[in-house]
Amino acid sequence: MQSRNFEFLRAEWPELASLAGFAEAYCFNDPASANIKLRTYCETLVGGLHSRLRLPKPIPVSLMELLRNESFIAITPRVVIDKLHAIRIHGNKAAHGEKPSSQTSLWLIREAFDIGRWLCATYSSQAVENLEFVTPQAPSQPKADYKREKKALLEQHAKQEVLMQKLLAQLEEERARVEQLEVRTNEIEELRQTANVRGLQSATTLQFDEATTRKQLIDIQLASAGWQILTQGEAIKQDRLSFVTVEEEIHEQPTPSGVGYADYVLWDEGLPIAVIEAKKTSVDAEKGRHQAKHYADGLETKYGQRPIIFYTNGHDIWIWDDNEIAGYPPRKLYAFYSKDSLQRLLFQHKNRRKLSEVSSKPEILGERIYQHEALRQICERFQGKHRKALAVQATGTGKTRLSIAVCDVLTQANWVKRVLFLCDRRELRKQAKNAFSSFLELPVSVLSSKSVTDDANRVFVATYPAMQRIYENFDPGFFDLIIADESHRSIYNVHGDIFRYFDALQLGLTATPIEMISRSTCGLFGCDFKNPTTNYPLDLAVEEKYLVPYQVVKHTTKFLRDGINGQSLTADQILEIEDQGIDPNTLEFSSSQIDQAIFNKDTNRKILQNLMDHGIRQADQQTLGKSIVFARNHNHAKLLEQLFNELYPQYSGRFCQVIDTYDPRAEQLIDDFKGEGSNDQLTLAISVDMLDTGIDVPEIVNLIFAKPVKSPVKFWQMVGRGTRLCENLFGPGKNKTHFQIFDHWGVVEYHGLKDQAVTVPKSKTLFERLFLERIKLAQTSLKFADPDFFENIALWLFDAIKALNEDSIAVKDKWKIKQQLADLDLLRQFSGNTVSLLENEKAPLMQWVDIRGSADAYQWDLIITKLQIEKF
Repeated sequence: MQSRNFEFLRAEWPELASLAGFAEAYCFNDPASANIKLRTYCETLVGGLHSRLRLPKPIPVSLMELLRNESFIAITPRVVIDKLHAIRIHGNKAAHGEKPSSQTSLWLIREAFDIGRWLCATYSSQAVENLEFVTPQAPSQPKADYKREKKALLEQHAKQEVLMQKLLAQLEEERARVEQLEVRTNEIEELRQTANVRGLQSATTLQFDEATTRKQLIDIQLASAGWQILTQGEAIKQDRLSFVTVEEEIHEQPTPSGVGYADYVLWDEGLPIAVIEAKKTSVDAEKGRHQAKHYADGLETKYGQRPIIFYTNGHDIWIWDDNEIAGYPPRKLYAFYSKDSLQRLLFQHKNRRKLSEVSSKPEILGERIYQHEALRQICERFQGKHRKALAVQATGTGKTRLSIAVCDVLTQANWVKRVLFLCDRRELRKQAKNAFSSFLELPVSVLSSKSVTDDANRVFVATYPAMQRIYENFDPGFFDLIIADESHRSIYNVHGDIFRYFDALQLGLTATPIEMISRSTCGLFGCDFKNPTTNYPLDLAVEEKYLVPYQVVKHTTKFLRDGINGQSLTADQILEIEDQGIDPNTLEFSSSQIDQAIFNKDTNRKILQNLMDHGIRQADQQTLGKSIVFARNHNHAKLLEQLFNELYPQYSGRFCQVIDTYDPRAEQLIDDFKGEGSNDQLTLAISVDMLDTGIDVPEIVNLIFAKPVKSPVKFWQMVGRGTRLCENLFGPGKNKTHFQIFDHWGVVEYHGLKDQAVTVPKSKTLFERLFLERIKLAQTSLKFADPDFFENIALWLFDAIKALNEDSIAVKDKWKIKQQLADLDLLRQFSGNTVSLLENEKAPLMQWVDIRGSADAYQWDLIITKLQIEKF
């Protein structure tokens, strides 16, 4: 894409010249796209310098983090960094839906031009001192001609866009091939003495106007927060009560004249609500703190209202809420407060109560003492002027309810107006919304980009990915409390910007045991390493009978656990592998090749058969209880589903289903699994990540690890799916007492869980026991010479045998015996051999009869059959 002002970059940085050319082409017709292109221009430039100079890259790699990188700051003049930030801010806003003006785009193009000149002057031998910027002009031709030309240009731009994307992709591949070597401290210092000197000299030679850039940055950020900069006269003329003045004269200052001039004062209803002191970008913003305080003192003396203090150097922004009762020490921000947020902050100064004076609604926490203790500890931490807290509670002990109780107390005490609840999936968002709506009278809403102007709702629920896309649309004071569900390392690495951006009280919730919580997670929520605000572990919850314990049903091999080499196989291992249909002579297995074992059909059949034979059953004593199989990926899950339907066709494909992100009906399937949807038969869910965390189904009694799990965070979340209490699960007064973990990959041992392994005896199912009792009844009727009664029982046995599904693998394996006993005349003879076949071969197959919906009737039949035997 040819450019008007950036062709000097074409020789060494063609991608930058093209990106800037697109911005020039779009600035009048599509300013938002122009700003997005300029942001990509900055991202490409900054990323290129990191690769070229082998600077260490931060994690996560984002433009914001690259610009904050200490080694990059060391070699780049502050005025250039400010220009880069200006483009970044506007590019982000354009990407998130804000509609900028052409004037803004033109200014940013000029900033990009200056950055490009600095790049050439510093890192090439090209002379750029005399280059002059030519302002792009708006189209002036007649409307019809303009439309035709615009259409042609759009078509041309579309083709060039494709080429541009290919160029950027090639550039990224080239960078990836460059080994990323960390620059040591002495090397950074050397870069500081060379590149930084050259960079500063270039900025000086090119006569960059630092003061103008700094003012533009501050003005941009104020405008983004909804403020308009006016003089007092302009404000009066426009009849505006909320505005910003610059160089505001303030008396009673520690100066020889007793007068000072505040850089910015923010006004509302004729009263000052904030004052901003701006320092040079080369000066630490902290140096403006005391000067801003003097301005706040003078404004308070004159107007009777103390404004909130901000101080900045155009890049770093600090807020100092120095109210004696409700204030906090200075803290860093990434944007300015809006008028609404400042009004709310001043309201809290006047109306905030002590948290110890307020109690949450009794029904939220019930009578669980540990919950009330956790609430007390969190409130004490907030009351002690800490702004962050971390609650560690085993899954199923009520983290969401605890967070609701915290919201209830903070809102009653006028600490909080708006709450943001963050979770990692839409299903958890739905659960949280329902929970908050059930216990609080506050309006609850799912967060969207439109929530920026939402003054009706008080609690907003969102997923981390959704919030990550739009968080910069809000001002940093929009929320008063942020609750982070499942706060673990990935939150810090992937979504940490959300928590750094918002200036709110923050409460992290996690079920990960404190021994496994990362240092970064503790730091994110202001706690010392392994010392959270409150902790309620799994062992204690089980001991106090708020959760049920697990039992481990081991069914694994060293091969499946670790991966092994062919030459290390023992004779027993060879037999195991051959039983699975694998040729040991072809093996060269290691843990990285584990998929070969995972996708072995015989292995997966045994996993399913082990579950169906030994899993905890429902109250009917026949049907498998609610169970989750944790599969490795979508293909593995579909294989398990296919094999289950082959093994147990009597369930007609509705009993076992895959729940993962590949299925657009995933949320509906989760409702089915909970018993709240249209398919109440769904009992065995094969999950790929979607049921690992947060899903609340107390009826779950079997968890099957059909894959290795190395993440301790994920493992503990998975275990938590089975720990919840469930009253009357097996009938009146028959509560859930434990759940089973089927460990096929040594996962329990790997994670150091207490090995509460059990050998589960194969119990007889309801219909199997009924079948055996009917055999006894037939024998008894013959013994007492009642041929008519015997005939009825023989017909019942005959019908039960015929009803067995011949597509079932278990029935197919016994097809000869089924065919033999399907002869009614043979049954009527009821010889000793026939009885033996019925008891030992046919009765075990009765466990696969689907009796759902008829269990009570068969239970009654069993009782009557036993009574009939006694009656004879």
